[in-house]
Amino acid sequence: MELDNQFSAVAYLLGEHARAAMLWNLLDGRAYTAGELALSANISPQSASNHLGKLVNANFLKVEKQGKHRYYKFAREEVAMAVESIANLIPDKRTSGFQKNIANGDIQYARTCYDHLAGKIAVDLTQALVKQKIVKQAGNNFQVSSKGEAWFKMIGININELRNTERRFAKPCLDWTERKHHLAGALGAALLNQMLSFNWIRKKSNSRIVILTAKGETELTKLGISF
Repeated sequence: MELDNQFSAVAYLLGEHARAAMLWNLLDGRAYTAGELALSANISPQSASNHLGKLVNANFLKVEKQGKHRYYKFAREEVAMAVESIANLIPDKRTSGFQKNIANGDIQYARTCYDHLAGKIAVDLTQALVKQKIVKQAGNNFQVSSKGEAWFKMIGININELRNTERRFAKPCLDWTERKHHLAGALGAALLNQMLSFNWIRKKSNSRIVILTAKGETELTKLGISF
């Protein structure tokens, strides 16, 4: 019964409407003040502070002070992954036969999933990396081949350094819009950062949406991705 109670407590924290809205907003990987999160959830700052206090006490969020401001962000990667995974329970409306034409600039096309890339582009990129034998999926992990180590080195990613971090190196993350896996973990985060630094993609202001640039389209085409 103790586990049942603990699970119920977690589900209650995640399921309340205002808290769910704030957690969803935090999935862009940035830190926000209580006031900003209050706006995202359409609640008062006082109510937001109360909800955020509960999330901090549960070790879902942590607070960082900078000057006069207090910024909230995910305390653990697992919390962000749990929030994103819940979205996989949303019914897949594409089965109705009315599939939307997803375009660049749509959240389904490309977005951040905490600290890595998600959406159609992320799934296409992951499948291309597998097809090119740069990575291969082995159970609940991705493995990088010797060819892959050379490819990642070419774009400025040191595989050995990533393997020595405390977090999981490379793992599949089920994409809630594509219902297929994209690359997450330390490698997924490093890949997102490099794609941003190379201007292959750009973050849309005040949004989780990521825009694929013309340069990025050219580079991804080299991996066999069609546009």
